[in-house]
Amino acid sequence: MTNTSGPGEYVGMWVTADGLIRHNLLPNGRYEEARGTREHAYQGRYEIKADHIDYWDDTGFTADGKFVGDVLYHAGMILHRRR
Repeated sequence: MTNTSGPGEYVGMWVTADGLIRHNLLPNGRYEEARGTREHAYQGRYEIKADHIDYWDDTGFTADGKFVGDVLYHAGMILHRRR
């Protein structure tokens, strides 16, 4: 994982307002995405540079997003940091 914004600044749980989509950014550069009752819907690796995140799902799917404060904009979704 590359994070030029500061060590672990974005690590942790990011959740949509309705709680259905949950991204857990792990400190080892891996992520787990839960959707509804599917706790491990997607898994893969991520890399962060400044406020930009790139995802590489284990199935080969790629995506990206942007952090603005405590909000993550990703694939048309808005996720908020859960503290």
